Amino acid sequence: MKKIFIFIFCLITFGTNAIEKKTTFDKELFNKAKSEGKIVVVSSWIKYCSSCANQMKVLQQAKKEGELSDIKFDNIEYFSFDVTNSEIANLFNVQYQTTLLIFKDDQEVYRSIGETTEDLIYEALKTSI
Repeated sequence: MKKIFIFIFCLITFGTNAIEKKTTFDKELFNKAKSEGKIVVVSSWIKYCSSCANQMKVLQQAKKEGELSDIKFDNIEYFSFDVTNSEIANLFNVQYQTTLLIFKDDQEVYRSIGETTEDLIYEALKTSI
């Protein structure tokens, strides 16, 4: 039984590390994107969070599709940050990992915690455009 638990733990750990998580948030770039009229997406993560990795995969897919297709996700700027960075977390009043924020016209228009469903995230992006 112990071996099964160890195996499951390893699967979860390796699965969450399959996507590179890094802080891409920069306050100057964030403000510049908003001033240029872009939709701005900000997501929070923490190192060993599988739902964070899932959300990031969906956002990376949306970004890639926006560059390659007619979905029109091309006027969106994406940022992410480690929720343990209290300066950024306090700026957005974010207390939990896997928090997704969308800004349009200098206003927050969407906030979710723990959302990883592709359809719902895409709907939030489309609604914000």
